[in-house]
Amino acid sequence: MTADIIIFNGKLITFDPDAPQAQALAIADGRIIAVGDDAMVKGLGDVQTRMIDAKGGTVLPGFIDSHVHLFGGSVELSQLSLYGVQGLDGMRQAIVPYAAANPDDTLVFCVMADYDILGTGHTLTRHDLDTILPDRPLAMFAPDHHTVWANTAALKAAGLLQGGVVDAGSQIVMGDDGLASGELLEPGAYSPVLALTRHAGREMMGLTTGKDPVPAPTPAQREMDKDVIAAGLKHCAAQGITGLHLMDGNTYQLELLSELEAEGRLLCRCEVPFHMKGTDPVARMSREAPEMRARYQGDKLRCNHVKMFIDGVIESGTALMLRPYPGDLGKDGNTGDEVFTQDHFVACAVEADRLGFQIAVHAIGDAAVRRTIDAYAAAQQANGARDSRHRIEHLEVMHTDDIPRLAELGIVASIQPGHAPRGHIFPPSGVGQYLHDDQIAGAYAWQDIRNTGARVIFSTDWPVIQIDVMDTIKAAIAPLDLGPKWRDQTQSLTDTLASYTRDNAWVEFNEDRKGKLKAGMMADVTILSHDVTTLAPAQITDASAQVTICDGKVTYSAR
Repeated sequence: MTADIIIFNGKLITFDPDAPQAQALAIADGRIIAVGDDAMVKGLGDVQTRMIDAKGGTVLPGFIDSHVHLFGGSVELSQLSLYGVQGLDGMRQAIVPYAAANPDDTLVFCVMADYDILGTGHTLTRHDLDTILPDRPLAMFAPDHHTVWANTAALKAAGLLQGGVVDAGSQIVMGDDGLASGELLEPGAYSPVLALTRHAGREMMGLTTGKDPVPAPTPAQREMDKDVIAAGLKHCAAQGITGLHLMDGNTYQLELLSELEAEGRLLCRCEVPFHMKGTDPVARMSREAPEMRARYQGDKLRCNHVKMFIDGVIESGTALMLRPYPGDLGKDGNTGDEVFTQDHFVACAVEADRLGFQIAVHAIGDAAVRRTIDAYAAAQQANGARDSRHRIEHLEVMHTDDIPRLAELGIVASIQPGHAPRGHIFPPSGVGQYLHDDQIAGAYAWQDIRNTGARVIFSTDWPVIQIDVMDTIKAAIAPLDLGPKWRDQTQSLTDTLASYTRDNAWVEFNEDRKGKLKAGMMADVTILSHDVTTLAPAQITDASAQVTICDGKVTYSAR
């Protein structure tokens, strides 16, 4: 067979134990047809073969980001980021010109506003934001997307100034004056604000409700939504990414992605979940999830997992903890917000497992992680053990007694190294102030988890952080030293690359089809600018994607 594409002069990391290293590979009809040395592989080409010189750079299976919010991340590429901005003056300098440049926006919406943007212990209020834009709706997302802050005009426009009834686990924080303070915790509180944005919150509905937009988007809105997702997919491909595991889902988003595939614009393979909310009856999953799965089982677009949230996040005091938070976050005995009652959560986990779905649960606090482990154990007891590869997303704080239970039950640890205070992205002093000293031993315990034999996979949770692969790799292999309270959890380069490629293919049950550079495997390949094995860990971000190939087609080229 003649090759469509030949990559040569590379430093291949194949993850094939029979041939772990090579110089070159050949691709034809969307598959890898040969891996070996330059002379052997070049012999498979002819005048029509595209020859790509890797120039000594690392060549490896395409990166798979196993936890993203594609629609939301795509939309945020064009929104004002407040990452690194501090203080009201800094916010004003960024927001006022952006608002002037976007006069038609109903709501001026910003992203990546740090919880401590006004300094430690100072929470944004509507009154603070009113000093920036007093007469125009203004709101902003926290990086983790669990909190929105809104000014008075935005709260009025959303119908929230007087408060209101919200889902369990969500809160409209009220001020001493009896009106909303401007802080909106979790989707049940902030969804009315998102409805005022350019895409009317459609980009977040797979997360906030798991249901489709009502009323149905117009043809023009559908095209607008597809175009923004297509731009997001180009951005992902430019990072060397060939696969994405979405952690929000609805039929609308699947339809958009399916149309993009038909149009030749689906540049990354996408796994999309059925999203189960804590307020949904089990019967909704039983009725709707199998139908969604049956409709979408392609090589590039598939539904195979159920996503649930069991808690919130540490910084807002909504992550579920085994005992009250220290300091002000622990006021009135606060241990976090219960998104599901435990009985209902267990019932949902048992049913999803019975239906043959993989389950992925957002669990950040030590109580949330324990509850999730208990639910997976209950599913095994009810339905029998199987190769389920159920996942826990984030598991940022674990009780040390629970760490060995992951491997014992075959639970996958889905980790985002860039979220940790040692990850170079968020303030290193941030999370520690919200934990008791004895909780730190089980916080962001990457290597401790790996040492038990549990499977570990890496991702970004884009747009919580940027989807840039090399930034996450740096967070894993060159983390900051946070002092003696924090155990060293540094990851090896080999483990990190495996957790971003081979193991992310394994967790989606595709280990026999991709995640390795081996003849017969899907031709999902990334070429980097450097031989990353020669770079010092702190300099790993000197490397970048040069060529990305998905399904045998070049989806990005910097050359």
